[in-house]
Amino acid sequence: MRSTSRYTSLFVYFFDTKQAGEEQVRSMSQLVLGIESSCDETAAAVLRADGEAFELLSNVVSSQVDLHARYGGVVPELASRAHLQNGIPVLQEALDVAGVAGSDIDGIAVTMGPGLVGALLVGLQLAKSLAYVWGCKMIGVNHLEGHLQAVFLEEGEPPAYPFLALLVSGGNTTLYRVDGHTQITMLGSTRDDAAGEAFDKAAKMLGLPYPGGIYIDQLAQQGDPARFAFPRAMLHKGLDFSFSGLKTSCRTQLSKFDKKPEGQLLHDVCASYQEAIVDVLWHKAKKALQQEQCERLIVTGGVAANSRLRAAFTERAKEYGITTYFPSKTFCTDNAAMIAIAGYRHFQRGETSEFDINVKGRMPL
Repeated sequence: MRSTSRYTSLFVYFFDTKQAGEEQVRSMSQLVLGIESSCDETAAAVLRADGEAFELLSNVVSSQVDLHARYGGVVPELASRAHLQNGIPVLQEALDVAGVAGSDIDGIAVTMGPGLVGALLVGLQLAKSLAYVWGCKMIGVNHLEGHLQAVFLEEGEPPAYPFLALLVSGGNTTLYRVDGHTQITMLGSTRDDAAGEAFDKAAKMLGLPYPGGIYIDQLAQQGDPARFAFPRAMLHKGLDFSFSGLKTSCRTQLSKFDKKPEGQLLHDVCASYQEAIVDVLWHKAKKALQQEQCERLIVTGGVAANSRLRAAFTERAKEYGITTYFPSKTFCTDNAAMIAIAGYRHFQRGETSEFDINVKGRMPL
């Protein structure tokens, strides 16, 4: 951790640079600072944007995995305290890496929901303070919108509109039709648990470390995905998802063993369980593409980093003439770069937030 003296000096730096910032003549391009604190990652990023040209100058993420691992999941109170401790150092590092001062920032984009209320409050209050001191505009951003914009941070030709988006993470499993940067229609969502939660809960049953989805992915690579017949719920019922029954099925299967599976048996359980999730996600996504007569699909969110999901979607999409887009794994998990670009989209439309905005634990698109 950084020293308290650096923590204090940063506040002095913020206030000393306000006047300098007011006197500067800004260029046509915009520097957007993104701040993300919706769960257990404290993140800040600086994005230079000019029309549809983007340059990511910095993207700093401080993970709390080690803090929460001993509890097998995120503890909200501990997450909020860690954001308080890490927020200023992460922000300072993002500015240092980008080579900019606070007075250079044209706008601040900050996650206002959905997420853990206490964690969100830390990021939002930090953004409000900085926007006031620096005299720059601010926008509260929906975290889910950030995930949908993450693919535009990649090099190469971005997906053309309209496209469908499958957002799959620890808290969300949702299908959207996206007709423009801020024109988003929900087509289907989970009725109970998200796919990421299904991964993590199964991993906990198996005695795997937190976060469990990563370990299931690794172990499944040497397993037989056909050894155990886990259910594919609601496969032919609209575009909604359900994963609670899958977790129950996993618990039932494990109760048949004398002890927790090890060796090849563990690999096979992981592979079979993972395949059930991937199959449902693909089937629903394909159905949505056919329904909307669309041939472009982006897959985003933390679970989009899963190696089997990426391989299966890429392979199966070719059979149907579908073009798939994945953010790099860095941009799949929570980060501030995606919040910065989502905020920039709103700045382009002349939209800003007032200082009386508040966080929202639940905030659908």
